[in-house]
Amino acid sequence: MITAACRRSGQKGTTRSDDIGWSLVGVRARLAGFLGVRPLVPDAAERRTVSRATQVEPALAGVPDDELASRLRDDPDEATALALVRELGRRTLGERAHDNQLLAVLGLLAGRIVQLDTGEGKTLAGALAAVLSSVRDRHVTVLAANDYLARRDAAWMRPLYDAAGVGVAWIDGASSADERRAAYAADVTYVPASELGFDTLRDRLVRDEAERVRGRRDVVIVDEADSVLVDQARLPLVLAGAVDDAEPDTTMAALVASMTPGTHYTVSADGYGVAFTPAGEELIERTFGVDLYSEDDGGRTLTRANLAVHAAALLIRDVDYLVRDDAVQLVDASKGRVARLQRWPDGLQAAVEAKEGLAPSQAGEVLDSVTAAELVEEFGLLCGMTGTAASAVEQFDRMYRRRVEVIAPDVPCVRVDEPLALYATRKDKLSAVVERIAAAHATGRPVLAGTPSVADSEELAALLAAADVPCVVLNAKNDEAEAAVIAEAGRRGAVTVSTQLAGRGIDIRLGGSNGSRQEVAELGGLLVVGTEPHESARLDDQLRGRAGRQGDPGGSVFFASLEDDVIARHGRIRATTDADGRIAAAGARQQAEHAQRVAEGVTMRIYANTQEYAVVPRRQRGHVLDRREELLALDEPERGVRLFFLDRAWADHLAHLAEVRDGTPLRSLSGKAPVVEFNAEAVSAFEPLLRRADDDADEFLAAHPDLTDAAELGLGRPSATWTYVIRDDPFGSPVERLLRGITQRVLGRPDD
Repeated sequence: MITAACRRSGQKGTTRSDDIGWSLVGVRARLAGFLGVRPLVPDAAERRTVSRATQVEPALAGVPDDELASRLRDDPDEATALALVRELGRRTLGERAHDNQLLAVLGLLAGRIVQLDTGEGKTLAGALAAVLSSVRDRHVTVLAANDYLARRDAAWMRPLYDAAGVGVAWIDGASSADERRAAYAADVTYVPASELGFDTLRDRLVRDEAERVRGRRDVVIVDEADSVLVDQARLPLVLAGAVDDAEPDTTMAALVASMTPGTHYTVSADGYGVAFTPAGEELIERTFGVDLYSEDDGGRTLTRANLAVHAAALLIRDVDYLVRDDAVQLVDASKGRVARLQRWPDGLQAAVEAKEGLAPSQAGEVLDSVTAAELVEEFGLLCGMTGTAASAVEQFDRMYRRRVEVIAPDVPCVRVDEPLALYATRKDKLSAVVERIAAAHATGRPVLAGTPSVADSEELAALLAAADVPCVVLNAKNDEAEAAVIAEAGRRGAVTVSTQLAGRGIDIRLGGSNGSRQEVAELGGLLVVGTEPHESARLDDQLRGRAGRQGDPGGSVFFASLEDDVIARHGRIRATTDADGRIAAAGARQQAEHAQRVAEGVTMRIYANTQEYAVVPRRQRGHVLDRREELLALDEPERGVRLFFLDRAWADHLAHLAEVRDGTPLRSLSGKAPVVEFNAEAVSAFEPLLRRADDDADEFLAAHPDLTDAAELGLGRPSATWTYVIRDDPFGSPVERLLRGITQRVLGRPDD
């Protein structure tokens, strides 16, 4: 949890930016090296190219802008091209890219995931790479983490693009179809990853070629690459069509709410599973007059009960979701924001709404889905940039076959990263956190405290208020204020409490927007306080990286307790404490860090499992899309009829596969591999799909020889369609949770 890039408390001197120990970036990166995957560093040839670019630079000082742009398109020499685009950036943006930024540009153009620390100029490096790709006649899509960053970066870099003769545009959630079509037609398009996915889904279901909005797919540059390509990789983006609204299952929700934890149901020690006890099952059967395991009921009541108890016991208000504007709004755990386009699968979503006494949101059937991994596979060249790539080197290699390249900071980092402060209880930990923040605040040193959830941020704010320490809170309830809050977090005396900062795109400048940088620097710079370890060490690193930007002084200290979620689930630590409840043994700290690595392994297991189930449907989707392309060249109304029956068959197939996946884990009780059973059923079910769709269309056309408008006979699109992200279910399907409960009962312990 401590990076090797910066000094530990008590160590003297600074670490050279070209030191090989730094270049491997910390313990986790070196561990990945032992496993066979090592982050790269710029090689000698790349450094020579940048050195030549610097030598060419003085001769460009008097060259007119239009000539620079012309030479950029005509000169094939890589070093000269770097010098030209750097000069254009200096003239138009007032920012001269330093040599390490040019090394990052070369890494992007080579198809790598580049690590540049916070404040080192990723936005400019990405724009320079986009210009160099565009002038070589390749369309560039820049994937941003959110709407705000897509708009900001496109507008910020526009002077550079204009000077280079490169068209640039951006897309956000409010963009119309015509605006999207025009933006994708520009040379460079900035677009949030979710919007690119939704546009892809809508394009897949067009009834006419002219309705499509997306264009060429040559180069994709992914900003905040670990967030987009790793954290969000298992979250399917969904296009749904309206079906009849479901009634809320308030009866089951009320029954589960009346149950007593430990008596009627138990939550597994790892917090991932919940199972009814015999007393709980008996209560359900008595209330509804059913046998939960009878063939007559078909498991319907058990499924309803599992969804209700999942919603009640495992999904926590103000942690996993908020209730605002009479609706359940999910919280993106990796960003600390409201995930406005996310929802759980319909059954679980409705169960949470029933738990909160809310009207159910509109239900829909899945028409198609796509993941971030599938999106980027469409491009000829994939590259990306982030401040914490080295911590995900294995994931990038396994998931995308992309190598990570670590670029040293332009000015060596001098941030002081203290060892983990580990406590026995959460209460003792929070007392220590408040004491540390209060001590720093008393000197005027700015403090940024990171918390894992909305509830935690509000609890810490209340504790600070009780200690007479004023603070500003940034969480999912006021994330629209993030730019203003984060911009002032480096002001003298500022105390900012925030949920996860990944993807916020705002640098914290010492002194704030108009204060004295030097004054704050003399106080030690920004102090980052982590109040609880995240499930991924990368998220800790992203928080830590907010201090010490561009050679600024700064510090970080992370607190943890044996009761914290990650350690309680994945650690087995027993150690003695001092009078304040602190555990000083180095071995205990190492075990706490190990628990975090176990949590990361669980995440990788979930992703790998998701991918195993996605292989066959992905291939089948390809056959359906090929057939759609053929049909888009037939005449209306026959084209509309055949597309309707093909899309109908595919939606039915997806619904069937969802049911099959829920049911296959039961077969593991007899020793059969669930994914093998799923794939066999998926292949069998798909075999007649294309033929059946054509047969249905033939039958309909024969019955309606004078058809002029298929929509008039109910063959149009659904009455409403909408897009959202299915929030993945880390606890598994209801059946998987049932199996987990059976395992727990039989073995007397939670499954691993």
